Amino acid sequence: MNLAINNSSLLFATALVGIALIVVYKEKLGLGKDILIGVVRAVIQLFAVGYLLGYVFKLNNIIVTLALVLVIIFNASFNAGKKSNGISNAFKISFIAILTATSLTLIVLLLSGAILFIPSQVIPISGMIASNSMIAIGICYRNLNSKFKDQRQQVLEKLALGANLKQASISIVRDSIRAGMLPTIESAKTIGIVSLPGMMSGLMFAGVNPTHAIKYQIMVTFMLLSTTSIASVIASYLAYKEFYTARKQLKD
Repeated sequence: MNLAINNSSLLFATALVGIALIVVYKEKLGLGKDILIGVVRAVIQLFAVGYLLGYVFKLNNIIVTLALVLVIIFNASFNAGKKSNGISNAFKISFIAILTATSLTLIVLLLSGAILFIPSQVIPISGMIASNSMIAIGICYRNLNSKFKDQRQQVLEKLALGANLKQASISIVRDSIRAGMLPTIESAKTIGIVSLPGMMSGLMFAGVNPTHAIKYQIMVTFMLLSTTSIASVIASYLAYKEFYTARKQLKD
């Protein structure tokens, strides 16, 4: 079966954005500008990335592939850092967490033979890993900011009683890691029942044997659970220290 979306079909699909804009206008949500900017950016970025990936896939060059993976990690780290709400060194922390999670996961997948080191497999998988890590880290940052604000007095009391920074912060760190991992865990619980997995559906639509498509989707699910846990742990354990001064005092 050939799937063809012509310009008329795409124009009708644009009406769906109009529905969102009507809802925003009627409910006075103030998100109209953000929706329009998001739509324009999405179209431009998808066209640019689509043509770029088409060229890279044909080129099949190791250096170019690794460079593009690093660009993905850099952008994911930059966006995760923007969600830190003032945490010092947020970009650096995000970069270390996402780079580590992406590298470890790719190494395991490559060594196991689950994927081949070719652009058409490495780049999309890297994008999935980096984007999910970015979301998890953003949640960790939000939780750290919230908990350190709400539990400030408890942390100060622990420090006054002689606890070191890790001991005073460990409950907050663990709660942040849990928060970062939870969306992926909840998604894994309902995949195939509530949400139809994109990769499996896409492969089956393309004519791939259902058994192979299911195996790939299982691999993706396990991969995302691993990457969000790695990224959440690294980001939380590095970021909590930024809430203290060089003299080991809680920042105002």
